[in-house]
Amino acid sequence: MSQRQVLQVFEQYQRARSQFAQAVANLAARPQSIDTLRSAGVVRLLRPLLLDVIPSVRQTAALALGRLADYDMELAEAIVKAGILPQLICSLPEENRYYKKAAAFVLRAIAKHSPQLAHAVVQCEALKMLVICLEDFDPGVKEGASWALGYIARHSAELSQAVVDAGTVPLLVLCIQEPEIALKRIAASTLSDISKHSPELAQTVVDAGAIAHLAKMILNPDAKLKRQVLSALSQIAKHSVDLAELVVEAEIFPVVFTCLKDSDEYVKKNGATLIREIVKHTPELSQFIVNSGGIAAVIDCIGSCKGTVRLPGIMTLGYVAAHSENLSMAVIVSKGISPLSACLIEEHEDHIKAAAAWALGQIGRHTVEHARHVAVANVLPTLLDIFMDTSSSEDLKIKTKKALKNILQKCTYLAALEPLLHDAPPNILKHVIAQYSKDPFQESLLRLIQPGSHSVEEEGRERAISCLLASSSLAVLVVGDM
Repeated sequence: MSQRQVLQVFEQYQRARSQFAQAVANLAARPQSIDTLRSAGVVRLLRPLLLDVIPSVRQTAALALGRLADYDMELAEAIVKAGILPQLICSLPEENRYYKKAAAFVLRAIAKHSPQLAHAVVQCEALKMLVICLEDFDPGVKEGASWALGYIARHSAELSQAVVDAGTVPLLVLCIQEPEIALKRIAASTLSDISKHSPELAQTVVDAGAIAHLAKMILNPDAKLKRQVLSALSQIAKHSVDLAELVVEAEIFPVVFTCLKDSDEYVKKNGATLIREIVKHTPELSQFIVNSGGIAAVIDCIGSCKGTVRLPGIMTLGYVAAHSENLSMAVIVSKGISPLSACLIEEHEDHIKAAAAWALGQIGRHTVEHARHVAVANVLPTLLDIFMDTSSSEDLKIKTKKALKNILQKCTYLAALEPLLHDAPPNILKHVIAQYSKDPFQESLLRLIQPGSHSVEEEGRERAISCLLASSSLAVLVVGDM
């Protein structure tokens, strides 16, 4: 046999390996092929190709494994159990950029499924290799490494701490300064995933100088980047007053308010979330947002969107109103009651209605004047209807009940109280009775019980009589919580 014939055998073998790896990678991109590949033992067949002498075969095999791991947890676990991860990363520093991107994809695809799989990635010392990739010249390699680190960090504080201990945070801060938009997005997202678990982890991100660089990108025209930037700042600000103040000191306001008018729903939501995480801490931070024109911007945002996008804005108004009488009045003056009332009627998700009820309760609980503004908006009958609706969740009932109590205990606006005499159950009615039974309002009760009065039905008249009779023992009636 000639030398040429011998070499042809090896060339055919090389082509066959390349064709097999490419074919599996293509099939792994089609969900309908996954079960057949699984049954054929594809993971076991791909493993030796990671050590192939041909770089293109190695990177294609890694790509195929990444697509398989990305599909479901069972395949990701099979890859880990097959001992592929150490093999995947053993020669990573010497590999070309295509292989590095494929390897980072495999690590990300495995880590995303569960904390246990993310821990398996950490245990095989993948973090060291990902740090090397973060230092790579190629932006695509950095992006792949950032993405994998984010999927590891998002699961728990322990895993996030492991990512921090590997020295990734300063490198991620450098990544958000790179010109490539895709890299900025992923690096900002990973910083957000690291920051969310604890004040200590958030402080590590702050100490690396992340806030100033994130603040500069709020007005970037790329919507996906703005989403991640706002999310990262929110995750930092949520933990403590000091961290929230550091975010505010980066002069992000009133720039953030423009995000509440963005055409992208997630930019709106994340912008409102950032404001919420700041105002919840102290009256002073809430007052700063009010003085900057933030409450009007949040109210406009609630009125211009639907569904869960409204939720952080609703909670922002509740937090601001809860702090003090003056801040609550600022919400009222900015016409915040009407959109909150609309949320009770328009929204179908119970948790959104519950948030709106809670916010209205915080607005109305301070003084007679605050309660009157809420009552004039015809909120009380809506809250009562939701409370008595058998389809309402238990949490929604609790929130509406508490809101009614908060408002009724301060409300002296009789026109709003009268309808509740007809329909309110005893545990709500007792707070209506409490207001009617006060000396200035007993004349109103007497007027209601006159035989010629047409303002109430017979049941309402009977309740009014009960109110009058109960006035002497009212203290006993309202002692307990609802």
